[in-house]
Amino acid sequence: VTGIVCAMKVRRLLRNVLIAVAAIILVALICAGGVWLYFHPHLQVISAVVYGRHDGKDLTLDVLRPAKPNGIGIVLMASGGWKSQAGSFRPWIAAPLLRRGYTIFAVYHISQPKVTVMEITEEVNRAVRFIRHNAAQYGVDPRHLGVTGGSSGGHLSLMLATRGGPGDANAADPVDRESSAVQAVAIFYPVTDLLNLGKSTENLGDGGPPKSFVRGFGPQSTNLAVWKVIGREMSPIYYVTLNLPPSLIYHGDADTLVPLDQSERFQAEARKAGCTIELVVHHGGKHGWISMFWDLRRFADWFDHYLRQPAG
Repeated sequence: VTGIVCAMKVRRLLRNVLIAVAAIILVALICAGGVWLYFHPHLQVISAVVYGRHDGKDLTLDVLRPAKPNGIGIVLMASGGWKSQAGSFRPWIAAPLLRRGYTIFAVYHISQPKVTVMEITEEVNRAVRFIRHNAAQYGVDPRHLGVTGGSSGGHLSLMLATRGGPGDANAADPVDRESSAVQAVAIFYPVTDLLNLGKSTENLGDGGPPKSFVRGFGPQSTNLAVWKVIGREMSPIYYVTLNLPPSLIYHGDADTLVPLDQSERFQAEARKAGCTIELVVHHGGKHGWISMFWDLRRFADWFDHYLRQPAG
């Protein structure tokens, strides 16, 4: 009798364990499915839209339009190390923005050193002018465009924020008559001052350009007199004015490629000019961190606050 009772208890224990394991697996599958669905929102993708040409090559962007667009466009600089590959952007990366209804324009440029960073800057200005000119076609408000990116994408975003502006009213191409200004910025670890690289691993200490990107700044960049002009022209920190759009920067304090100091000094200049700017320091963050995709929810909050308002 005792043996039978013990066997029954063992069977009940095994059954309970199996039920618990099955429940855990079910919950895990539900959670995994939920995460997958979150990062794969329903959207329309228009690929390889030509926004211009450079050196005989098409310049393209992808348009990612969510199922329920809010009428606001975000220009995303698909750039790292001032390199870009057409069609490489994956929609799941921008899921938090797409789920808020933002239409994403993933902008690609020709990579350095095939072209210079100066030419790349011209290319992305052209992209914003193209998007603004065709805003009605893509269902976005041309008066309210945001910009985002990371590293060199952050740098290009700030170049638009500080130096983007009216087009040439007399240009033959109507796209070139449009403004390349943006109305809000939310970015990760941008390069802001090429003349003062600080503790960056790219700093040779000779006052010259970042060591891995010398060719990207043209054949004269090793001439220090010329570099001082180029470096200043390509450094957003020297062009901060009261017209700087509201800017949010996330930067890791363990970043050795683009040190936190780049964003801290930019923030100081912006505050000195009376601009709206916020710097969020990711403690322990290097040049990128796993949870940065989740930080895009905060970017969406920023754009909600500064873009989804009546134009002045």
